[in-house]
Order: sequence, then structure tokens, then C-alpha cells
Amino acid sequence: MATGVCTATACTEACVLVCQVAGGKDESVTQPVWSPDNKLLFVSDRTGWWNIYQKSSGQAEAVVTREAEFAGPAWMFGSRSYQVLPDGRLLVLYSDPLRAGGSLAVVDPASGSLTDLNTPFTSFGSLSVAQVGGKLLVATTGGSSRKPSAVALLEVDSVDDLLKAKPDQWQMIRLSTKSQVSENYLSEPMTIEYPTDDGQTAFMNYYAPRNQDYQLPPGQTPPLLVKIHGGPTSQASTAFNLGYQYWTSRGFAIADVNYGGSTGYGRSYRNRLRRNWGIVDVADCSNAAKHLAQQGKADEKRLCIDGGSAGGYTTLACLAFRDVFSAGASHYGVADLELLAQETHKFESRYLDQLIGPYPAEKKVYEERSPIHALDKFTAPTAFFQGTEDQVVPPNQATDMYEALKKQGLKTALVMFEGEGHGFRQATNIRRALDGEFFFYGKALGFDAKMPDGLEPIQVVN
Repeated sequence: MATGVCTATACTEACVLVCQVAGGKDESVTQPVWSPDNKLLFVSDRTGWWNIYQKSSGQAEAVVTREAEFAGPAWMFGSRSYQVLPDGRLLVLYSDPLRAGGSLAVVDPASGSLTDLNTPFTSFGSLSVAQVGGKLLVATTGGSSRKPSAVALLEVDSVDDLLKAKPDQWQMIRLSTKSQVSENYLSEPMTIEYPTDDGQTAFMNYYAPRNQDYQLPPGQTPPLLVKIHGGPTSQASTAFNLGYQYWTSRGFAIADVNYGGSTGYGRSYRNRLRRNWGIVDVADCSNAAKHLAQQGKADEKRLCIDGGSAGGYTTLACLAFRDVFSAGASHYGVADLELLAQETHKFESRYLDQLIGPYPAEKKVYEERSPIHALDKFTAPTAFFQGTEDQVVPPNQATDMYEALKKQGLKTALVMFEGEGHGFRQATNIRRALDGEFFFYGKALGFDAKMPDGLEPIQVVN
């Protein structure tokens, strides 16, 4: 799919002259805005990366050229990854594939120079800039792997002062959570590029186990949980995530995989998933686990995998079509691609045409890649966590798979949450899904795990 940006000049009430500035086949253009000196700014991936461009009278020229992303997919209205500062310089958010998380920087369009700002954040939301009472105000939602996301505000006198601002100058206006956890229990991600199928490489954020009260026995490598983001064309975030720290504080390592098709790594990387959902993602997630085992960062006999929604699909596909993982858990995961194509919501209608192929013309492909049609290929213990009111993934997909694996003699569990839809909202259910998955892995991998008092037990069969 392609997008473009055009300018229009009204010459009379009945005449409008339209000129296409950028866009076309295999080009994605987003966030057009006029600068104070009447130059048109926009983000384009014409070089394969979402970089910022400007146009005045001649051809559009790159403001900065880097193998980095200065924008993300426009799934939500109003999001801004750059703002024009009072002196014409730009405040930008960007992500470098070789660094975990994102960065905030100032770009000078005149020279093309980029200067990173010293902030306490590695993850950012949309940017906002204003001048109030002679002060320059910058607002964003910022967080890091060790600090909860917050609405944050920086107040300085000028752009030059912005460049010199220190992390402690940011004011936290509103925290996303009041939970306080000592950093001695918090793992920090590192980006790892690793080999995958067809001579390609993929990326993951690796979290090592961390708990100040416990250490792995000498010579022992940790169990691994491969995490799969949704979308499926989203991106793994480095934002503060108590759900991840739950696992790393209990001795698990985590691999948060940005498989081929994820955003943040350029157009060609995003395009890897075209017609290949269920192929590329499965290969990259499986190879992430094998790579960490080969590098001594994970125990090859205790490799687990989980995901929700689209990530749940990749989880089930890995368990069905690859013999890598020792156990897995699907949280409201897609098991039947054909049913998803038939009943998906309007916003994502025809989305699967790109990810798999036109339906129903490619009906056979949909069937071949659906885990629900490959139940005889499952060999590892698998748990299912599902809402009874899910309108995206019908609950019977989870119940049918559970009954089939149970009949085959595989260790399995099914947890149905009354009143929950596509994703869990009630605090008790969120806790039970998390503790229940840990309990299930204890049964599957042979370590001692108990459900906390006050939570309904998880029934594991076989």
C-alpha cells in the first residue's frame, strides 16, 4: 500500500490546482506540516526508512538521512513524532534498529545535524511543543524499562537550553502507576541481532533474569520465555512492564522478538511478512530461542513461548509447525485464520490479503497455516487463556484445541474468564492469567510453582 501528500492552491472559487509532492507505489508518507517559513515538512520512506523531508519551491529534500525510523505506522489519529521549534529546528523522536527503545533529538534542517537529548526515557509517546510566557515547553509520555511511563514536561528558556537539559529537569506530571519496585529486581533489555532463515537476521530485546535475593546455580542457564507482540506488524516496546519483570524476577530470561514484519526496522523489514504471516514470524521466533540457547543465555530444554491475539497465533503456529519449544501459552490467540478473514472488524478488513493472500482465492493457504487444523502436530504442553465474550477470537477455538490436546495426552490447561473480551481487563483475571501461566510452566518443566492464596487454581490435565 502507498500514501502520498499533495498541496492545493485555490485560484478561484471554481478552480483548485493540486500538486502531488510525494508518494506513489512503495512509498509511505505521513505527518505533513507547514513550518513557520512556509516550507512543507513530511515523513517519507522513499529510501526504505521513514526520514523527514522538506519542500519549498524545488524538489523535496531530506532534512536528515539515516537508517532509522522518524515515524511509526499511523494507526492512531493525531500522533506526532516531530515538532517544529521556534527557531526552525525540529524536535524529533526516532528509533535506531541497533538500540533498544527510542531517542529524542533536535535536528537542524539547515545542516542536517542531529543531536540526541539527554532524557530519562527510552520509550516515548506523541510530542507536543508550546511557547508560554517566554518559556519553551516540551511534553510527551515517556518511560523506560525501569521507570513507569508518565506524562512528562520539560520547561526551558530556549532551544539551546533544550540541548543542554539534563534528565532530572523533566517533571513527571502524572505517572501511569504508583507501583514502586527496587531497581535491584528490574531487568534492562539489550538489543540482539541474530541469524534466522534464508540468510537473514532479525532482532529481539533480551531481558536477563534479575533478582537481588537469588542467583542461578553455577553453570546453569535460565529458562526462556519468548514474547510475541501483537499486530502482527507492531513492535516490541522497552517501556516499563511489570508483566515482564514478573518473569525475570522469578528466574526466567525473556526474548521480546521483533520478527520480520515488525515496524522500526525500515520498509524492507516490514515487507518480509507480506504473504508470509505464519512463516517468517514463526521462523524468527523459533530462531531467537535457538540462538539464545546456543549463546548460553537460555536452557535449550526449557524454552517457552507466549503471546496474545496475533502474538497468540504465532505462539500456536510455533508449537504446531516447529519442534523448538518445551511449552507455550496462548492468550486469546488466533487459531483459525479463515474465520478471522471472514469476521474481522472493519478497520482491518482486507488486512490479511497482504499478510497471507486474498481470501477466498487463497483458502487453502489459510487452512494450511491455521494451528486449529494441525492439532496432530502439537508435541509440547500448551495452555489456553480465553475470554468468554471475545468477539475477535471465538472462545470455541480455545475449547476445541484444548479438548483435542487433552485427548492426545498432552499436558494442557484451559482458563475461561467470564465476561472478558479480546484481552483481559479485570485485575483478578490479569493476575490469574499471569500466575496461572507460571504455574503451568512449573508443571510442564518440572519446577515447584504454586498459585497464590486467593486466586482460583488452574486445572492442568495429563
